[in-house]
Amino acid sequence: MHVQQKIKPNYLVNAFLVFFVVHATQIGVGLQGFQRIIYRDAHQDAWISVLIAGLGTSILVFVIIKTLELYESSDIYGIHYDVYGFFFGRLFNAIYIFYVLICFFVVLRNYIEVIQAWVFPELSLWFLSLSIILLVVYGITSGIRSMVGIAFFSVTLSLWLLVFLVYPLQYARWDQMLPMMEADILSLLKGAYNMTFTMLGFEILYVIYPYIKEKKKVQKFAQFGLLFSTIIYVALMIVAIIYFSGMQLERTIWATLSLFKIVRLPFIERFEYVAITYWMLIILPNLIFYMWSACRGIKRMFNIEETKSVWFFSAIILIAVQFIVTRTQVNMINDYFAKFAFYVVVCYPFVLYATAWLRKRVSS
Repeated sequence: MHVQQKIKPNYLVNAFLVFFVVHATQIGVGLQGFQRIIYRDAHQDAWISVLIAGLGTSILVFVIIKTLELYESSDIYGIHYDVYGFFFGRLFNAIYIFYVLICFFVVLRNYIEVIQAWVFPELSLWFLSLSIILLVVYGITSGIRSMVGIAFFSVTLSLWLLVFLVYPLQYARWDQMLPMMEADILSLLKGAYNMTFTMLGFEILYVIYPYIKEKKKVQKFAQFGLLFSTIIYVALMIVAIIYFSGMQLERTIWATLSLFKIVRLPFIERFEYVAITYWMLIILPNLIFYMWSACRGIKRMFNIEETKSVWFFSAIILIAVQFIVTRTQVNMINDYFAKFAFYVVVCYPFVLYATAWLRKRVSS
C-alpha cells in the first residue's frame, strides 16, 4: 500500500464542497429524535449540552485535519500503514472498515424503522432495505464527484423543511426554558456524550481528504459545516423544549418528526409523511459515504475496485438487517454503537495525531 495517493485531476473536488459533505453526513437519522435522550440528563439546559457537543466536534475536526496535513495527500488507511507498519496498520484499517460498515447499518436500520412506524407499517424489511441499498450502490458506482454532488443537493434541497418548524412556535411556552443553568456540569457533559450518535459524520474527512483540491481551505469549510449543523441542532432542541412539556419530551421517541405533525396545509393533511419520505434525500449522503469509505479501505488494502466490493458489503448488510426486527433490538444496537463510536471518533483522533506527529518527528 502506498501511503501517499495520486488522485487524477478529474476526480478532485473544490474545497468549498467540504462544507456540504460535512453537513450532509452529520444531518441524518439522529436528527429525527435526539431531543429525548439529551433532555433526560440536562432537562431544560439540554441546548447547552448540544452546544458543548458542537464545540467538541469542532475540536475533533481540527485534530483530524491537522493529522491529515502531516501528509501531503493521504487518508486514514495510508496513515495507519505508515504509523503502525504492515501488520498493525492493516489491523487498524480493518477496525475502521468495520466501524464505517456499522455506521451504515445503524443509519439504514433506524431510517427503515421510521418508515415502518410512520408511513408503511406493512412494507417488508427486505424490500425497504434492498431499495435503499440499490440507491447507495448506484451513487457509489457513479464516482466521487457524483457522490459529492448528492451531498450538495441533499443540503440545498432540504433547507425548506426547516421553515415549517416555525409552526410549533405559535404554541411555544418560553417559561419551560427556565430556570437556566440549573443542570450541573456532569449532567451537561453526559448530555453532550449522548449526542455522539447524532453528531457523527465528520470523520468522513479521514477518507475524502485526498480528493480535495485546495487542502489549505479544508479546515475553514469543514468548520463552517460543523457550525451550521450545530445551529440546526440547537434550534431544534430549543423548539422541542418550548413546545413539549418535560414529561412529553421524555416519552417522545421522534421529537423532530412529531413537530411536523402540527403543520397543516390546504393541500396536505399529514405533512409528516412528506417530511419522512423526503428524509431519504437527507440520509442518502450518510449511507453513500459510509459505504464508500469501507470500499475505499478494501481498495487501498487489497487493490479491489470499489464497484466490486460495494456489492459484497451490500449483500452482507442486506442479510444482517433482516435479523434486527424489534424496537428493543434497534435500541440495543444504537446503544452499543454509540459507545463504540465514542472511542473511534472522539478518543482515537487524538491518539492517531500524537502517534503520526511523533512518527514524522522521528523520521525527519
